[in-house]
Amino acid sequence: GLTSLPRPNSARFAGVRPAEVGEAMQQLEHPNIRATPLDPAQFTVLLPVYAGDRPEWFLAALTSATARQTLRPAEVVIVRDGPVGPELQTALDEAPGQTGGVPVRVIPLARNTGLPGALNAGLEACRTEAVARQDADDLSLPNRFERLIPHLADHDLVGSAVQEFTTGADGSPVPGMVRSTPRTASGIREGAALASPFHHPSVAYRRSAVLRAGGYPRLPSMEDYALWAAMLGTGAVAENLPEVLVLYRVDAGSYARRGGWRLLRSEVAMQRRLRGLGLTTPLQEARNLLVRGGYRLVPERTRRAAYRAWQRTRARHPRSNG
Repeated sequence: GLTSLPRPNSARFAGVRPAEVGEAMQQLEHPNIRATPLDPAQFTVLLPVYAGDRPEWFLAALTSATARQTLRPAEVVIVRDGPVGPELQTALDEAPGQTGGVPVRVIPLARNTGLPGALNAGLEACRTEAVARQDADDLSLPNRFERLIPHLADHDLVGSAVQEFTTGADGSPVPGMVRSTPRTASGIREGAALASPFHHPSVAYRRSAVLRAGGYPRLPSMEDYALWAAMLGTGAVAENLPEVLVLYRVDAGSYARRGGWRLLRSEVAMQRRLRGLGLTTPLQEARNLLVRGGYRLVPERTRRAAYRAWQRTRARHPRSNG
């Protein structure tokens, strides 16, 4: 062994079919992928609800992710994050009849733990390797899972662009601005240095890859960004699809929730995480604290204008999205 050189890959894989060589090489380059077998026809929709969710929006979100999908999930895991009011509880009781036959399991938590705690509890309950996120106030387009889930065969994390919407006077969705995302692995890693490279309501992921990264951390309003960073830090292979697959609800409080001292504290902690994972340099960390930290403290009107201007810039320059 000390006197001979290692055999080249061509010799090591001699007599093996080309498809098998490609799969073996992919495993060498990305050991996370396929560490746990994945059946693309078997996936779980993970949907948390809490007392502040509106029953009619919850049922519309549930139906959009099940009965109206061209590729339906094997089951839905709904995490009830603490006690809820009678109207929302009635909606939860009606949930199994709204899915077109997709089984529903409700995981009731005795107290409200917040989104990270609810999602981690839901992940523990999921029985499939592939898991798709669904929020209780957003809408999945009918082909969302048909487009997303097959990509988990060779990725750990897949998302898409989303489109904002509000509810019209007649109750129908009124479409708004499209929010784009970095697309390729390199674009996602570069984009993660400045902002979350995924829209949380759009993603599907391998459960094993999320657990390998430690699950959702308790970082208020940035638990998803922190998880994506941790997954990238553990070698997860990620991708964003360019098309819109989710309608993202925007209400009057959407931009108010992006600011304040609580968010600033999360921002500082997030920047430390990025630096610790090697996703940012000291100069980038300082830039982010100045730009993103300042964004948390400006008036809501200014914050809304700045964010929307940034999103429009991303949409006009797709090359910057990787």
